[in-house]
Amino acid sequence: MAAAESGVSPRRNPSQLSWMSNLILAYQSFGVVYGDLSTSPLYVFPCTFIGKLHKHHNEEAVFGAFSLIFWTLTLFPLLKYLLVLLSADDNGEGGTFALYSLLCRHAKLSLLPNQQAADEELSAYKFGPSTDTGTSSPFRRFLEKHKRLRTALLLLVLFGAAMVIGDGVLTPAISVLSSISGLQATDKKLTDGELLVLACVILVGLFALQHCGTHRVAFMFAPIVIIWLISILFIGLYNILHWNPKIIRAISPLYIIKFFRVTGQDGWISLGGILLSVTGTEAIFANLGHFTSVSIRLAFAVVVYPCLVVQYMGQAAFLSKNLGSIPNSFYDSVPDPVFWPVFVIATLAAIVGSKAVITATFSIVKQCHALGCFPRIKVVHTWKHTYGQIYIPEINWILMILTLAITIGFRDTTLIGNAYGIACMMVMFITTFFMALVIVVVWQKSCVLAALFLGTLWIIEGVYLSAALMKVPQGGWVPFVLTFISMIAMYVWHYGTRRKYSFDLHNKVSLKWLLGLEPSLGIVRVPGIGLVYSELATGVPAIFSHFVTNLPAFHKVVVFVCVKSVPVPHVSPEERFLIGRVCPKPYRMYRCIVRYGYKDIQREDGDFENQLVQSIAEFIQMEASDLQSSASESQSYDGRMAVLSSQKSLSNSILTVSEVEEIDFADPTIQSSKSMTLQSLRSVYEDEYPQGQVRRRHVRFQLTPSSAGMESSVREELMDLIRAKEAGVAYIMGHSYVKSRKSSSWLKKMTIDIGYSFLRKNCRGPAVALNIPHISLIEVGMIYYV
Repeated sequence: MAAAESGVSPRRNPSQLSWMSNLILAYQSFGVVYGDLSTSPLYVFPCTFIGKLHKHHNEEAVFGAFSLIFWTLTLFPLLKYLLVLLSADDNGEGGTFALYSLLCRHAKLSLLPNQQAADEELSAYKFGPSTDTGTSSPFRRFLEKHKRLRTALLLLVLFGAAMVIGDGVLTPAISVLSSISGLQATDKKLTDGELLVLACVILVGLFALQHCGTHRVAFMFAPIVIIWLISILFIGLYNILHWNPKIIRAISPLYIIKFFRVTGQDGWISLGGILLSVTGTEAIFANLGHFTSVSIRLAFAVVVYPCLVVQYMGQAAFLSKNLGSIPNSFYDSVPDPVFWPVFVIATLAAIVGSKAVITATFSIVKQCHALGCFPRIKVVHTWKHTYGQIYIPEINWILMILTLAITIGFRDTTLIGNAYGIACMMVMFITTFFMALVIVVVWQKSCVLAALFLGTLWIIEGVYLSAALMKVPQGGWVPFVLTFISMIAMYVWHYGTRRKYSFDLHNKVSLKWLLGLEPSLGIVRVPGIGLVYSELATGVPAIFSHFVTNLPAFHKVVVFVCVKSVPVPHVSPEERFLIGRVCPKPYRMYRCIVRYGYKDIQREDGDFENQLVQSIAEFIQMEASDLQSSASESQSYDGRMAVLSSQKSLSNSILTVSEVEEIDFADPTIQSSKSMTLQSLRSVYEDEYPQGQVRRRHVRFQLTPSSAGMESSVREELMDLIRAKEAGVAYIMGHSYVKSRKSSSWLKKMTIDIGYSFLRKNCRGPAVALNIPHISLIEVGMIYYV
């Protein structure tokens, strides 16, 4: 079980960073944030002019198209994202999930079922303006009152997430195809089939190497993108001076008016190609957690924005005198002496941008899983020093298959661009809506200001989106199909999970029933610690009574463990554990709640059991100190939880820790146990496979000499805890089968019996997702009729 810290680096406070630190972060951001956006010049002009604008291949139309690209780049990345959205971070994190998380903390909008008041005491939870003003706005109360609105907000977040997942399919396809299309501009022109095979080889290699993470070659990412930006800057300058310096006049928005006056409806439809100039803009906000707002603003305003504007301007200048080069406008505009170096760096930049988008897709899927809206998956942390570097094997191969299918099926960057543009603008549309809610609920500004922000941007974005939707028959249907499939899977999983949780909640064991029994619970209490896993944050789960009913024996010490997500990006290790008591002291029953943020990674370090014992011992000591000043201990159990750090120094602890090396199995999942059966199996294994023996570190706990003066009951409880740890730890989980009731509707039966059952059978088991050692796992069969 991985309940230790998630490898999260300390959060960066922009106000505490020097300009040198921000410059270094700005340099690093090129390879992560701007890879996708900077490769857009490869395909924007062809996607704009191929189609309805084929009748308007003239200098005036080219000037108008450039003017549209310039103002699109200025409005969305520069004004909307850099000036507004980067100010709406969630503890330094950005993206649609960050906005939703902010809303859930400042208004009761969360649908996560196992939230507690103690979660609001997290330091990350208190980020942003205080909401303890005594009164709340009517708009906030309106949102909190209607559950359907809260459900609609969650569905809208998931819809945006599904669109981003679609980007993970479309970005590699269009970037790689566009970058290698330059081979058709050479003397030895490749055929379409040869070009397709080369693209597929590059894509397979790209996904196959994804498991290595980006840290091994990350030092190359920023230089590649910077060299690419400098290259297109000088190519743009050359084309402006060589072909048509008058293109500078097209910065004036008057050329946009002329463009629409001449092209009419065809010009409006061409906006579906123009918006491709801002694909990848969402990465500016989504990747905020890796950098700072100052560094991202600095990189874009000083380098990325000028380079892109000059490149588009130079490409337009070239096309105004070479209208026949529109299908392959970028590579035709590259001077012959530098063609091959530019081709190589363009291909590398496309790979860098694609790799960053795929990694971002993994992060989105991980966040959906944290919301309980995605099946259990295996998340691999590819580098322990950087929290954002994760790899999800199942998602990686699914993305690869879909990307190859799109590439082979369409074979045309224009058709893929139609799909890509819709996905990009839909995400922007949703982000604008959530930003308007943040202005009212989080920033506590007037609804008029939020309406002005929302209305202005939605009108402009609506024009682009409507133009993009006109291309649904020409490939634009792809993101909707991908989103529909993703949304169905996420909704079915979320619905089934909530129904299962509701069953657990209504069938939990009554505390009165436990208190009516003796501390032995009417069963045999054997040495050891039993960790009972459940999604319940309160009460005793039904699997416990089901277990002791069928096997009337249980461990001397019982800990009910709940691993849950909270609506903050990261939970610090010092605040991760909540420890409490379930029954009076003689019962030796405790509760441990392990909390993770939606961007935290549960990493296995093999030390969870020791951290748990330390935390429980600290809780017992703290509780004894508190009870000395209390007249009664009648309320010392059932509901009283304390935040205890597993990372604190043991200098003041009543336990001492000693480490010894033991000869043990090569399999690190085998735990120490005093069971005679396990000991005999161990000796047989050691005799037959001596080469499988390794030295393992074993942690032993002992009471400190200062504990001699404590109360006998407290000392006895601590000794029971230490002896139980020495005897061994067992993990008890429910092996559940979820079925719909006979009286359920046909839709519910289809959702639960077919959809949810299929997802549960084909996703990772809970023991794998929680990194529970199999040799210590006990599964209790349960049937849930929901």
